[in-house]
Amino acid sequence: MAVRTRMSGNEAVAHAIRQIDPDVMPAFPITPSTEIPQYVSTMIANGEIETEFIPVESEHSAMSAAIGAGAAGARTFTATSSAGLALMWEVVYVAASTRLPLVMAVVNRGLTGPLNINAEHSDSMGARDSGWIQIYAENNQEAYDNMIQAYRIAEHADVHLPVMICQDGFITSHAVENISLLDDAPVKKFVGEYQPEHFLLNEKEPVAVGPYAVSNYCMEAKKAQAEAMIRSKKVILDVARDFEEISGRAYGFFEAYRMDDAEYAVAAIGSVCGTAKDAVDRLREKGVKAGLIKVRVFRPFPGEELAEALRGCKAVAIMDRCESYSGEGGPLGAELTAAMYRAKVTAETVNIVYGLSGRDVRVEDMEQVYADLRSMAEEGKRFAQYPYLGLRE
Repeated sequence: MAVRTRMSGNEAVAHAIRQIDPDVMPAFPITPSTEIPQYVSTMIANGEIETEFIPVESEHSAMSAAIGAGAAGARTFTATSSAGLALMWEVVYVAASTRLPLVMAVVNRGLTGPLNINAEHSDSMGARDSGWIQIYAENNQEAYDNMIQAYRIAEHADVHLPVMICQDGFITSHAVENISLLDDAPVKKFVGEYQPEHFLLNEKEPVAVGPYAVSNYCMEAKKAQAEAMIRSKKVILDVARDFEEISGRAYGFFEAYRMDDAEYAVAAIGSVCGTAKDAVDRLREKGVKAGLIKVRVFRPFPGEELAEALRGCKAVAIMDRCESYSGEGGPLGAELTAAMYRAKVTAETVNIVYGLSGRDVRVEDMEQVYADLRSMAEEGKRFAQYPYLGLRE
């Protein structure tokens, strides 16, 4: 039976970890993810779970310890943010290329500089090509639900890739919201026991983990890793269907909000989508055919599916909560625009950078975005292709 309560996004993730009870959690604190290891270590101290908590001297060490634990056959979890993820950089790639089904909570915060501790996607988007699956949450409920699904995806025989479960720092991580929690028993049954096929502590099968790969073999290993990422698309959807059976909550690669007849759409990731939904509802009351595509899964990138969802639109704003410094926009803008081009979707597009370092986005700001899309489509008005929303001139 579902339990209705109130908790922050960090607490919701920790609650999911209590229910999953992973074998090992190495972690080093960094704002705004610090609460997650705090909650989990308290649960361990109180005897609520049997997870082995490993305090380490840095985030690089946290991921290194996670790799060691995962290679030994342990179900492993860690959490980080911002510069912590950046310090892991080398071993984040090692975790993926070694095909270890680790799970990491990434509480999104801008990378320095200037130094800032607020929400931005530059940390996880900087790691978008590291080989990790990336799943993003709009709110606390989704952070909890995504975490419960993560191990089923990562440990699937067709995948064996690590997973980042991402949520916006402070906006969801620390804000308290209503949430529906599942009972422990169905979660434990859903996640199941981890039964690794190959692991270092198996005395009957000596293996080497992370050996030097000469040119004759390395390219094939990378192709196998890429194929696993492609196969993960089916697994993500299959796990979501199974999760809907125990929770009543449906998930996919993205949520299409009021998109059936939408002429003007926004595509975005994370907590801003709640604000965009309010703007869509206001505009619909005025007869404006506005809609929203909330991207949940960024890796693997569901380009074909997103392009198809936008096919009937006249104009689309693609919004990025990070800066790629490409002179063209952000990562979602680059990849979705390319996907629309390949699918011959002819909607006008504009890539908007917003919310850097926690800059607020109001419903009125989103209404203006839709107004600009209407001007593009109906009046032929041209806008700068690379605007910053809410920038102080």
